[in-house]
Amino acid sequence: MDNKTIRIVKSTAPLLQEHSKAIGKRFYQLLFGSHPELYNLFNQTNQRRGIQQKALAHSVYTSGEHLDNLEAIRPIITCIAHKHRAIGVVPEQYPIVGEKLIQAVQDVLGSQTNKEILDAWEKAYHFIADIFIRIERDLYEQAESQPGGWRGFRDFVVDQKVKESEVITSFYLKPADGKAIAPYLAGQYLTLRAKIPGEKYDHIRHYSLSDVPGKDYYRITVKREDAHNGNPPGIVSNYLHHQVNEGDILSFSAPAGDFVLTENSDPLILISGGVGLTPLLSMLKTTAERQPGRHVTFIHAAINGDVHAMKDEVSRLTDQNPNIQSYVCYERPTEKDRQAQNFDKEGFIDRSWLESIISKPDGTFYFCGPIPFMKVIYRALIEMGIPKNQIHFEAFSPISVLIHERKSGDSMEF
Repeated sequence: MDNKTIRIVKSTAPLLQEHSKAIGKRFYQLLFGSHPELYNLFNQTNQRRGIQQKALAHSVYTSGEHLDNLEAIRPIITCIAHKHRAIGVVPEQYPIVGEKLIQAVQDVLGSQTNKEILDAWEKAYHFIADIFIRIERDLYEQAESQPGGWRGFRDFVVDQKVKESEVITSFYLKPADGKAIAPYLAGQYLTLRAKIPGEKYDHIRHYSLSDVPGKDYYRITVKREDAHNGNPPGIVSNYLHHQVNEGDILSFSAPAGDFVLTENSDPLILISGGVGLTPLLSMLKTTAERQPGRHVTFIHAAINGDVHAMKDEVSRLTDQNPNIQSYVCYERPTEKDRQAQNFDKEGFIDRSWLESIISKPDGTFYFCGPIPFMKVIYRALIEMGIPKNQIHFEAFSPISVLIHERKSGDSMEF
């Protein structure tokens, strides 16, 4: 990139950030208005809630702000590239997106912009798009060339459907063609392309793999999203819970994701909230199998025992391995929970409790769960003095890949 373009983009990035919500909204109006087939690639629930619009605008701002040092946002770029490969983004779609994005900026900013600014942002967009195209090309090749790998979407039979709690169900998936399946790393996810009766477009969703790698099946574990606080029920999660049965066929792309377990000897601390336990359970089971001598602390938060999934799996691992310690925090335990004394803390996870149970704070930390939960955990770990390079996290939201840490504090902006 030439210095003039970098200077213009960096100086105008705050202006785009100021109007990010409007730019995101206008962009998707233009994109879907001319290319409605792209609805098949986007989470339509997030569209209706405005989440996708915010994520897009934030990514544009962040890329512009770091145009002269994209290495600083390498984790963001890598994470987005994995998502793109998983849903099937192709190089031919980037010019379409770029055209509509620049048009949206022009429409929203109006007299606050000019041809020089728009040309600079267009040049910057194509520069960054080329980076994504190269990374994603390699990811496609890796997914297809590995043993048991494939490109695009592949049919799987629901071999078992297992209820894990009142709101969470696991789906055991075997390839419909009977051939081998690709390996994966603990923490990665599968991407479902759901063709739901009555729905005009496909629905794409990412679901973490919740079992140990190396089996002849994949397991995803899905929370049913009911209507809540004015939000409609989850289209895909309710479809899976209520309409999909054993023997049915579902289509998935190959495992993806960069939120993965590092198999070193450092103490491992896994902290999950709700269905955020799925990738961490895979990490826990993988560590127990491959590194039984590694010290692991597994901490899980749930509303109560009725919605706490996979508790027996964790208990078995804890009983079998003296190097694994597990703790449970219930926000609102039931009377049954109190009688059974099946939790260690009531309320919410906080710094003081973490400090009381984490005996080896020099380890590697992974956490996953709802965004409010993650902000609390992140802040607590920073206040405990945990170095940022020892902290890894993932949220089940498109905004999770657009994290930008402000110099003014250690809070995370999603």
